[in-house]
Amino acid sequence: MTAVTTGPPTTMSSRDTRLIALLLGAAFVAILNETTMGVAIKHLIDDLGILATDAQWLTTAFMLTMAVVIPTTGFMLQRLTTRQVFLLAMGLFTTGTAIAFFAGGFEMLLVARVVQASGTAIMMPLLMTTTMTLVPPASRGRFMGRVSIVMSLAPAIGPTMAGFILDAWGWRWVFGVVLPIAVLALLAGAKFMVNTGTPSKAPLDVLSVILSAFAFGGLVYGVSQVGGAHVDPSASAAELAAAQATSTMTMTIALTVGAISLALFIWRQLVLQRVNDALLDLRVFLSKNFTIATVMMLLLSLGFFGALTVLPLYLQGVAGFDAKDTGLMMLPGAIAMGLLGPVIGRIYDAIGPRALMVPGTMLTSAVLWFYATSLTPTTPAWVIVVAQMILSIGLAMSFTPLFTSALGSVKRQFYSHGSAVISTIQQVAGAAGVAVLITVMTNVTTSVAESGVAEPLAGAEGTRAAFVLAAIISIPIIALAFLVKKPADDAEFAEASRGEPTAEHA
Repeated sequence: MTAVTTGPPTTMSSRDTRLIALLLGAAFVAILNETTMGVAIKHLIDDLGILATDAQWLTTAFMLTMAVVIPTTGFMLQRLTTRQVFLLAMGLFTTGTAIAFFAGGFEMLLVARVVQASGTAIMMPLLMTTTMTLVPPASRGRFMGRVSIVMSLAPAIGPTMAGFILDAWGWRWVFGVVLPIAVLALLAGAKFMVNTGTPSKAPLDVLSVILSAFAFGGLVYGVSQVGGAHVDPSASAAELAAAQATSTMTMTIALTVGAISLALFIWRQLVLQRVNDALLDLRVFLSKNFTIATVMMLLLSLGFFGALTVLPLYLQGVAGFDAKDTGLMMLPGAIAMGLLGPVIGRIYDAIGPRALMVPGTMLTSAVLWFYATSLTPTTPAWVIVVAQMILSIGLAMSFTPLFTSALGSVKRQFYSHGSAVISTIQQVAGAAGVAVLITVMTNVTTSVAESGVAEPLAGAEGTRAAFVLAAIISIPIIALAFLVKKPADDAEFAEASRGEPTAEHA
């Protein structure tokens, strides 16, 4: 997308503002659809006559596709023009949504989810890279705050929106409502999208693509199996044991293949980046600030995203709320996080990341410890809503500065690779966090129930155990927040002004 190295922008034209607004809208629609399938599983099982294990693949396949495609976006954003990448991303997403709406059975719906995920995977790196390229350094926090609206609000309102649509019209219209919006975004992009840089002619390394697919696909699939087999409750003990053994073997093989492939993928990138041909250029980690921010992103995704999945399960399975009420209880926090994004971004532009991230991570940690020690089946709904709003405020104070300082710390020609690294880590760590915390919750609940404790209380114990793990993960995040610094206005040109060499990159 940007192969020519120029100075950081000092102003933005109305064209640039319109382009980012278009990307924000398109990304919001794409990511909104990412989280709708969870609440639709039961309807799909009943309507399509499929097993729960089959229905779960609609979510698993989406995650796998995201994990495979995202690492390639660093190369894609440099090899293709901005317009080409946008039309590819929205074209795939719109096509997948249309296939899903008209799908006559499970197999076609599964194909649709894979096509949808391919487009969604491209949108966030495209949005982040374009924002960093076009926005002057002094205003990046404000604009990255708007990006955080997409990243926080869209996934949060997806299940709530889907719940209302499912009750009113059925699962097909979860896609039907999104389809015309996606078509409008695609048409708007075809008319208004312009290029923001000169694409490079770097060759595609097929071996890197294959290793990336096995590495990140294997890791995500492996962690998705951490919770064990999903079997019919009426299955016999022998059937349950056989299913668990198969699941454990599958998990072990997937994680092993993923880990080995990841090691080979990293080795391959280190070799290729010497001649500027890496699929995912790892020189972004030469920035200490980027590396610290990336570790924080990994821990945030591992702990907080997992916790945000556990809470709705507690609300429905332990506290007795239905899916609609659960969505409504989660919504105020998501709205607060989205609305605060631009405000936090302006504060970041004025004072930097540390004064926001330290109290922000402390707030999130405090709420997780509250959940870990105080949740019971009778905890009032308003207490949970308030706690969730505080958690969301803390996350808003953490994510916007983290994204902005991380990408602002790498050289401009590496923005696309930095965006791809961040998105990949979010996807893999988020999947791992969800799998691990749900496994802890399930295992502790089962163990406590077998000791004779009644089901709601046993479920509360399992939920608290999961939140204890999430709260423990939050402690090093607070420590790392003290180390994140506001980058120079432009990392590459700050180095150049000190007489330090900058890497040439086509």
